[in-house]
Amino acid sequence: MNPFVVISGCSGGGKSTLLAELGRRGHRTVDEPGRRIVEEEMATGGHALPWEDPVAFARRAIAMALSDLDAAAAWDGWVFFDRGLVDAAAFLQHLTGEDALAEVGRRYHERVFLTPPWPEIYRGDAARRHDLDVAIEEFERLAKAYPALGYETVRIPKTGVAERADFILAKLGIDA
Repeated sequence: MNPFVVISGCSGGGKSTLLAELGRRGHRTVDEPGRRIVEEEMATGGHALPWEDPVAFARRAIAMALSDLDAAAAWDGWVFFDRGLVDAAAFLQHLTGEDALAEVGRRYHERVFLTPPWPEIYRGDAARRHDLDVAIEEFERLAKAYPALGYETVRIPKTGVAERADFILAKLGIDA
């Protein structure tokens, strides 16, 4: 069984907070490629930003997600990813019409967890400049992309972070 679990879904849906909770519980986690790219680009004056050069951003996210998978291969146990390769490929495909998803393959656990749109907690920031409507469109693309690649998607309930972590671990058969 593949121990690489993706937590994807709507921007601003609480993924990063959830990953922090799983990390606090002793699980390996991998931060979202997009956030890391935005931080790097902003720090260096780069242009591969989703609001400036979204195609370059998506291509960097694909490369980073592949690198993350390579690095995680050396780890033992479950690894939880804040987004991943499918997210980046779906974004590139949306932008360019390239069949980017066709080249992704199945590299993660068969069960992918999606954070649904949650307007009550959605917040923009320096790295998340899009509004909730754009985030919902993204969620809808991902809710189709993952099953199209053979993944089972499970929506994470809108509950407290500890309960959300318990939900994921229970669905995977991992002792909380």
